[in-house]
Amino acid sequence: MGKPLIAIVGRPNVGKSTLFNKLAGVRLSIVEDTPGVTRDRIYHECEWRGKSVMLVDTGGIEPHSDDVILSQMRRQAQLAIEHADVIVLVTDLRAGVTANDQDVASMLQKSGKPIVLCVNKCDRLGEQPPEFYEFYNLGLGDPIAVSSVHGHGTGDLLDACFEQIDFDGREEDAEEYIRVAVIGKPNVGKSSLVNRMAGEERVIVSSIAGTTRDATDTRIENQYGKYILIDTAGIRRKSKVDEAVERYSVLRSYMAVDRSNVCVIMIDALEGFTEQDSKVAGYAHEQGKGCIVAVNKWDAVEKDGRTMQEYRKKLEQDFSFMAYVPFVFISAKTGLRVEKLYELINFVDAQNAMRISTGKLNDLLAYATARVQPPTDKGKRLRIFYCTQASTRPPTFVFFCNNKELFHFSYQRYLENQIRETFGLEGTPVRIVVRERDGGKN
Repeated sequence: MGKPLIAIVGRPNVGKSTLFNKLAGVRLSIVEDTPGVTRDRIYHECEWRGKSVMLVDTGGIEPHSDDVILSQMRRQAQLAIEHADVIVLVTDLRAGVTANDQDVASMLQKSGKPIVLCVNKCDRLGEQPPEFYEFYNLGLGDPIAVSSVHGHGTGDLLDACFEQIDFDGREEDAEEYIRVAVIGKPNVGKSSLVNRMAGEERVIVSSIAGTTRDATDTRIENQYGKYILIDTAGIRRKSKVDEAVERYSVLRSYMAVDRSNVCVIMIDALEGFTEQDSKVAGYAHEQGKGCIVAVNKWDAVEKDGRTMQEYRKKLEQDFSFMAYVPFVFISAKTGLRVEKLYELINFVDAQNAMRISTGKLNDLLAYATARVQPPTDKGKRLRIFYCTQASTRPPTFVFFCNNKELFHFSYQRYLENQIRETFGLEGTPVRIVVRERDGGKN
């Protein structure tokens, strides 16, 4: 079911983005005193007490004019509260309870979602000032005093949020299914592909509610296996959609990637590779998912004897940061090579979950280090003692050595290529972890 979602909402300039950055542990959202600042990335994982959630930072609830326009407020806030497991309402101690705060609180109560009230800018430790207790008037229970600048109270805030989430109840109920996220720009044929895959030679087809308004999980069984297809909203250019819609369509696609085993990255054959494709593909790579690039609308491309070969060569350049990814040229409209796509999904999922024995890895390591000697620096030579696979999805290999500083990136890449050449691992990222063995640098 993916990670739980915590939405941070409130009116402008109460410190939502500062709080988001503090909880996420990285500076992602732009922080400005000016209302309405655009934030390119408004989602990030947050780990607390060994559990992980997804945070989403929302735009401030602001009107088009000097008057408060409730419809504008509802439109922005509703997108956040619809998809959230827990909502954090951020208020400002210095400003006190405002009419906007009361309107937002009333809306959140109607949503039926768990709400945690955060009173931000409580920068002094010790007893809270009398104005802090004014926030009880919002009717959202005990407010939590937080300083998003200094980090005071953020642990209490996360504790309160996590108390509202049933982590045990979120385990995937069908591990035998391969979860496939179909991602890409709008109008590349994602829904057409899902319909084509669900509609041909099917045994069981049932639609269940997805985690977002615009994503639907479709379960299918056929002669190739069992799949959960996740159809997502496309990622659009900011110039073509307003900010609120853009940020949530991006979030929905990324959350679909997060809970998938395999990502089918759809490219429009007529448009070719674009910046939006690189962003979503890059996220799938970062998350360690098995990946396939499906070039759709291939039936509409004028061809000669070299068209596919030349197109593939161009894609290999575009996806140079994912050199392991396989390409398939399909038509969701006609069904061209859709059966091949099933086979690729099964293959890539198996590669992503592959486990290699320590004995085989160390046989390969001995061969690879004999073929290309490890690097030296100022008379010191890198010595790699042994290698083992720590985990799958993605395959993660740990190399134990005498000195991490000598283990240059280029040599790591060489060893990764040797592993791929020997064991395959097509369609999946590979992680390399370097550790110094006790005894250290010598």
